[in-house]
Amino acid sequence: MVKTPGELELMRISGRLLASVFEMLDAQDLVGMSTLQVNDLVERFITVDLGARPASKGQYGFQYVLNCSVNHVVCHGVPDRREILRAGDIVNFDITLEKNGYIADSSKTYLVGKAAPAARRLVSIAQGAMWQGIRQVRPGAHLGDIGFAIERHAKKNGCTVVREYCGHGIGREMHEDPQVLNFGKRGTGLKLREGMVFTIEPMVNRGSRVVATEADGWTVVTRDRKLSAQFEHTVAVTGTGVEVLTLRRDEAPMLARVQPSG
Repeated sequence: MVKTPGELELMRISGRLLASVFEMLDAQDLVGMSTLQVNDLVERFITVDLGARPASKGQYGFQYVLNCSVNHVVCHGVPDRREILRAGDIVNFDITLEKNGYIADSSKTYLVGKAAPAARRLVSIAQGAMWQGIRQVRPGAHLGDIGFAIERHAKKNGCTVVREYCGHGIGREMHEDPQVLNFGKRGTGLKLREGMVFTIEPMVNRGSRVVATEADGWTVVTRDRKLSAQFEHTVAVTGTGVEVLTLRRDEAPMLARVQPSG
């Protein structure tokens, strides 16, 4: 689980490249695009512009470079030329990238056009839940501290956290130990050590936390068909706290507010 300084430097490179993929997407007008068009745009950017590999393509038999989860889709949505993004939608793009043998993983939920206040609020809560989890990361803390902070933030804002899916260790493989749950009890679970690298990725629902998998075997939806939002970063435990390896430039103010909690 613990990466060497050399491995961490390679993971920083992958993380910076992946952050640039999202910064490219930030500049796109998503209204009217199909989710397959977004997939193809991201694939070209990763392979041609960045000279990297989209790590999700071929993983577990998945044929695409990203998951696109629209509105009530929680995670693992499959790109489709018939699925057109419309003003008012929210969509999560979950993307992985491999460079020099090391993988970074991140996701962001986008507001498509002018979204309703309830949708904007949910997206903000999900993003806040991720940052509350990141805030707990430091040597000596426990994985349970992360899950507790995430679920507490969601609950106090009237939302629920999906329990069936979670963060994970990452490095040469996309999914490594440990599992990083989005719920938990303070002071429990694995104790964090400098050099550990894993993802934090809460999925927050506006309604019930109960989910179902559709007939394609991939797409996970809210059972009550209410909105779901997700955010994810790859993080490393440093000697004094946390380093967000997939940080985007626009997130610098959020990172500045991340201080070890007592």
